[in-house]
Amino acid sequence: MKAIVHMLSAVFLVGCLSMSVRAQVTVTRTATLMGSRFEFTVIEKDSMLAQERIAEAMAEVSRIENLISEWQPHTQISEVNRHAGIRAVQVDREVFDLTARAIQFSKLTHGAFDISIAAMDHIWRFDDTMEALPTAEAIKKSVEKVGFQDIILDSVACTIFLSKLGMKIGFGSIGKGYAADKCRTLMKMKGVVGGIINASGDIATWGNQQHGEAWLIGLRNPFKQHKMVKRLKMRERAVATSGTYEKYVEFEGKRYAHIINPKTGYPSTGLVSVTIYGPSAEFANGLSTSIMVMGVKAGKKVLRKFPHYKGIFITDDGKVLR
Repeated sequence: MKAIVHMLSAVFLVGCLSMSVRAQVTVTRTATLMGSRFEFTVIEKDSMLAQERIAEAMAEVSRIENLISEWQPHTQISEVNRHAGIRAVQVDREVFDLTARAIQFSKLTHGAFDISIAAMDHIWRFDDTMEALPTAEAIKKSVEKVGFQDIILDSVACTIFLSKLGMKIGFGSIGKGYAADKCRTLMKMKGVVGGIINASGDIATWGNQQHGEAWLIGLRNPFKQHKMVKRLKMRERAVATSGTYEKYVEFEGKRYAHIINPKTGYPSTGLVSVTIYGPSAEFANGLSTSIMVMGVKAGKKVLRKFPHYKGIFITDDGKVLR
């Protein structure tokens, strides 16, 4: 059986418990983690062992969420946010390193990527509770709290300090990709020969399907749902898509999408989706989010710096750029 993950709609088709001549099984299980739909597929010797491995992967995602979620009050990132403008907070090295990589991404993209944009979560809401557009004044004030330059890291003390009162950081842009990468590493360490971690569209694969074929990832066109832009054959690879077609609000016939430009405080325009594929889901997600903000020309320029990654852009007028 060929397994196909349809990106953009996250439809995942794979045979559960299908047997092979080598007495392997393919098991798929879904769960809601990090506030999103995760799908775990592993190839193991038997179904009981496969379920055990999936449970371990789910526990890994929960562990990461309990470190970096800005929505749960007990996490280290919530502690950092509570002490913005007050004092530095010591965190685990894993949290420190993830934050440091995010800041490097901000520097690389000249601020198109910025984890401190989390400070704007009370200005733009895409959960059906937004009744009116935020005022220009509200957006201006909120942007004043955004700026990766004001995230102060101390590597020796392993601390994070947000230098302005009201600042906030969050990993909604790369957290699920990071979790997918970490789960893949864990599963390989446990001896799982192949599988897919689908973190709500941030996908990490390894090995082959049961019968030796590569995993197939189908990229759908949001303007033509019945057509695929491309099918990716993936083994040790990752893919992430950022888009404006699913999470948005509309006022007076105009659509405002959830990907916000950190510099202006307004939703990005010009691109309806960006898909990046390469070795790491975390990095691919960071690139896709950044390019949505940067636009086609600047996005291509950044992507050329990373030859191990490739991209597919779809513009607001439906043009597909490979």
